[in-house]
Amino acid sequence: MSEVGRDSKDWTVVDEGWGREAVDFSTLSEPNNCREYVAMHHFVRVDAGDRLLDVACGSGLAIELARLRGALCAGIDASARLVAVARFRSPECDIRVGDMHDLPWEAGAFDVVTSFRGIWGTTPDAVAEIRRVLRPGGRLGLTVWGHIKVSPGAWALAPFRLASQEKVDNQASMVSLGRPGAGESLLEACGFVDIRRVEVPFAWEFADPEVYARALASTGPAYEAMQNVGPDAFHQAAVDQARAQVRDGLPLRAEINVVGYLARKPEEDAQK
Repeated sequence: MSEVGRDSKDWTVVDEGWGREAVDFSTLSEPNNCREYVAMHHFVRVDAGDRLLDVACGSGLAIELARLRGALCAGIDASARLVAVARFRSPECDIRVGDMHDLPWEAGAFDVVTSFRGIWGTTPDAVAEIRRVLRPGGRLGLTVWGHIKVSPGAWALAPFRLASQEKVDNQASMVSLGRPGAGESLLEACGFVDIRRVEVPFAWEFADPEVYARALASTGPAYEAMQNVGPDAFHQAAVDQARAQVRDGLPLRAEINVVGYLARKPEEDAQK
C-alpha cells in the first residue's frame, strides 16, 4: 500500500504519510480490504506451500490471510511503522522495510507475488523487480484503483482532493494503471504472459462519519490533504461528506471500482 521512490531518502516521507497512524490504519482502514485480498488470493490460486511475497504490504493483513491458506510468506514496505504491525501479526514471516525497486531477495525466490494497490503508474519499474524474484512459471496478482469517478462510493475519496493541485495531479498519475490497456501494456513490456484483467470486489464500511473520518485520516493521500488544509479542516470535511450517506440502521458503505491483473512469468525465461 505504501509507495516509495528509487531514492531511499523518500522512505521517511512514506513512513510519515502512511505510518504516522499505523494502529488506526491497521484496525480501522485495512480490514475493509479483506474482500480484495481474499478475491485476489483465490484468482492467483494461493495454496499451501507457496512461497509468497507481498509488495507494499502495509500492516500485513494480506500476508496474514495468505498464511492462513498455507503460504510461506514474505513482505516488504517502505513504512517502518506499518512493517512493525505486519511483523506483530505474522512474527514467523520474513517482512522487511525496503524499496520495491530493489527487492532484497534472490532471483526466482517466490512462486507468487502479490501487491494490493501498491504498484502505481508512477512506479512502473517495480514490476521488473517483481518478475526477477518470481521463479519461471511464477504467478503475479496485483490490484489498482479502477474508474473511481463512476464508482458508487467515490464520495469516500473526495476529501483527498483537498491536497494541493500538484498532489492531486500526482494522485491521478498514480492511479493511471487502472485505465483500459495500461496495466496490460506494462506487464507485457516487462515480459509477463497470460495477462488477464479481472474485477475485484471492494467496499469500505464504517460505523458512522466519525469513524470514517478517523480511518481516512490514517492514509497517505489524507496526509497530503492535511498538509494543505490542516487536520481539523480535513476531519470536518470528511465528516460532512459522510453525513450525507448515513442511512438508519445501516453502516456507511462505499463501493469503489478496483481492477486486478493476473499474469505469469514464462516457464522458459532467458532472464532467470
